[in-house]
Amino acid sequence: MKHKVLVCGLDSAPAEIVFEKKELFPNLAKLIDNGFYGEMRSCDPPITIPAWMVMVTGQDPGKLGLYGFRHRRGYSYNEMWIATYQSIREKTLWDYVGEAGGQSCVISVPPTYPPRPLQGHLISCFITPDASKEYTYPSSLKEEIQSLFSDYIFDVEFRTDDKEALLEGIYRMTKRRFEVIKYLLTHKPWNFFMFVEIGVDRIQHGFWKYMDQAHHLYEPGNPYESVIIDYYRYLDKEIGQLIDLTDKETAILVVSDHGAKRMKGAFCINEWLIDQGLLCVKKRPEKPTSPEKLEIDWSHTKAWAWGGYYARVFLNVEGREPQGIIPAQDYEKEREELIEKLSSIRGPKGEKWATKVIVPPDHFPIVNGEYPDLMVYFDDLFWRSAGTVGYENHYLLENDTGPDDAVHAQEGIYIFYDPLNPKREKRKIDILDVAPTILSYLEIPVPAEMRGQSLIS
Repeated sequence: MKHKVLVCGLDSAPAEIVFEKKELFPNLAKLIDNGFYGEMRSCDPPITIPAWMVMVTGQDPGKLGLYGFRHRRGYSYNEMWIATYQSIREKTLWDYVGEAGGQSCVISVPPTYPPRPLQGHLISCFITPDASKEYTYPSSLKEEIQSLFSDYIFDVEFRTDDKEALLEGIYRMTKRRFEVIKYLLTHKPWNFFMFVEIGVDRIQHGFWKYMDQAHHLYEPGNPYESVIIDYYRYLDKEIGQLIDLTDKETAILVVSDHGAKRMKGAFCINEWLIDQGLLCVKKRPEKPTSPEKLEIDWSHTKAWAWGGYYARVFLNVEGREPQGIIPAQDYEKEREELIEKLSSIRGPKGEKWATKVIVPPDHFPIVNGEYPDLMVYFDDLFWRSAGTVGYENHYLLENDTGPDDAVHAQEGIYIFYDPLNPKREKRKIDILDVAPTILSYLEIPVPAEMRGQSLIS
């Protein structure tokens, strides 16, 4: 294997920052000016889990059976399971590289906890509980890292009002990650090297309203106005140092799993379902209450939902759910009526929303796992879905589960630079195109079941 690929994953990095402000980022600008670049359409849903696994397997969320971080367990009302590396059944890029006789280094790619064997070295991702757990493969790598750099930092708590502590924590985590990356880059054998920096996502969720003048909570002259851009400038410097450690046989891919944009607010989906007569609660709470703690009268409930960056709506079907009331023969009719109602929801001032409703079996060629009946993107994802109940109206100015200024955008970014063939070309791609492109560059046959197209002809 004569070529190598270094993948620099920037979780949630949007074109509006990386491309439109590229003059502030000289190392990224050099890659852009000499490579393929552009927007990359993320998967549905465009969230960290499943998006990174979609990217490295070349399979969509339906095939993976991953529709978010948490999932219903069967058709239970209250039981759920959390996505981990054990949930991944499809081969990853590093699996293909290992089968071809190569070595990989995989750093913080979600979800890679708990670690699994590979031909190479792996450090698990942000879902790792803490550094006391086994978080590396081989296990001896953990001792090596701790002896050289102290404990590895997996994530920070970003939904907090203590912005100074958040900012300090993000930089401490990111600096530690790049120290470890540089060590592995120069001390371990590899043909494929990939890392994901989750700090990009965390700083945007924590500080977007301070930067974006269009944000409804923006305050001119605030002390955090340049925090996000300053962090990107720091990342650009670190990425430049990584590039300097590579040779002419190494292609560089800078990529995000999805984009980011300002949050306009949160829409209280379960409050709305109650008012539509579709969700029946025995007693309406006087303060915000999570769906899991509601006293729901399932014998009179047709639908309920989970909140998040998108809404997952579930129907209560007879013979499927424990206390289902929608007759199986009426399922599609009830679902279509609900789609029509959801699509007609307007904003707090009566403004029309660009809401998208996805029916998983119609959207994905294969649907595995516990998928919701409906996936709802309120107003092109500008409005979060608030699952909690106990508000006076359906519209919240802020997130219902803690401070959060940004939402996810469908379009992420990519920059692919081949030092042996510098060529500037702007092209829009799909997240499914990433795995075939990397395999093609490494001269590894692209499996027929991968649906994406390689950038390399």
